[in-house]
Amino acid sequence: MQSDQYLISFVTIRRQFDFRGIEMGRWVTPEERDRAAANFHRALEDLMSVLQAPELLISLRGTLGLQYGKGGRPGVAAHYIPATRQLSLAKNAGAGSLAHEWFHAFDHYMGDKMFHFASSSSFASNNWLQEPDSSNIKPHPLNTLLADCFKSILLSSDGDDTSELFQASQCADEKHSNFYYSKPEEMCARAFESFVEDKKPSSRFLVKGTRYSEEAKAGLYPKGEQREKINQAFQNYFGLLGRALNKELS
Repeated sequence: MQSDQYLISFVTIRRQFDFRGIEMGRWVTPEERDRAAANFHRALEDLMSVLQAPELLISLRGTLGLQYGKGGRPGVAAHYIPATRQLSLAKNAGAGSLAHEWFHAFDHYMGDKMFHFASSSSFASNNWLQEPDSSNIKPHPLNTLLADCFKSILLSSDGDDTSELFQASQCADEKHSNFYYSKPEEMCARAFESFVEDKKPSSRFLVKGTRYSEEAKAGLYPKGEQREKINQAFQNYFGLLGRALNKELS
């Protein structure tokens, strides 16, 4: 008898979520493809449940594409490709990275939708850090709530200094002599991971490691009071967004 997990295919996923396209690497076997499809589907269903939003948010209104086992880079389990708006997971890695990469895609999608005069190639989080003044933000209750998310992630509770997460991320960059962890888009993606994992989704393909990993021990994920504030800010934002999108479809 065929396992239920293999009743899900990438064709099913594309149709359900309206992804722009789904590409497979040439070395992905049929068994790997079917197993990945089941993992993707479970993770995306969990993400939809966490966000309390319909499929059109997950595919960013049909603008997001997926790749599996294609175009990988050494040492990189998953990545988001801004130029083509594609979320890409490596064939034998990437489990637990989907929430992080999805938020990159969302952050990119919102870059020119949240801000006046922003480039379509920009990330909303980076735009906010560069121009946090509310006059630069397109007036809308959702944009105000998303700005609150960025503020809770990047600034101290009084707004007068950088956050603990920001400072730990800068320390990590100094230690490794690079500029990666303290990029606003990376800090926000890790904060989103934490929000998702705290909702206790069943899929380990979606997210893992925001509490007990080496990165978490180094302070590269929010913790304590800041984590609680970030989670509440994301809940406020995605709660309102989900209700608006569900109403749109009703």
